[in-house]
Amino acid sequence: MGIVMRIVVMAAMVLCLSSIALAAQGIAVWYKNEAGPGKPPYTPCGKSDALWSNGAACGKSYRVSSIAGTNLAPHPCKQGSSVVVKIVNYCSRGCQGEINLSRDAFAQIADPDARIVKVQYDQ
Repeated sequence: MGIVMRIVVMAAMVLCLSSIALAAQGIAVWYKNEAGPGKPPYTPCGKSDALWSNGAACGKSYRVSSIAGTNLAPHPCKQGSSVVVKIVNYCSRGCQGEINLSRDAFAQIADPDARIVKVQYDQ
C-alpha cells in the first residue's frame, strides 16, 4: 500500500475514533408528543441542568443513540440506530434524564416501553 493511502486510512481511523471519544453519555426519557402541524416530531422537550449550559444548548442539534437499558425491559435498545434532535427548551423541574425526547424520537432508538435508556449523544 502506498504512503498516501496509508496516511488517508490512518486519518480516517483517527476521525472515527475521535467522534466516539467526544460523545457524551447520559439518560434519556420520553414524553408524550405535543407537536402540531409543521413541527418536527423529533424535537426533545428539553435538557437538564447538566447540559443546558445557561442556554448555550438551545437551538443546537444532537445525534442520540441508545447504548443500554436502565431497567428490566427486554431488548430496550435498537442497536445501530440514532436520531437527530434539536434542543428547544430547558427542563427546569422534574427531569428524569439528561435529555427528554419526544416519544417519536425515543422510538427511533429504543423500545418506548422501556421508558428510560442510557444514551450517547454528540453535536
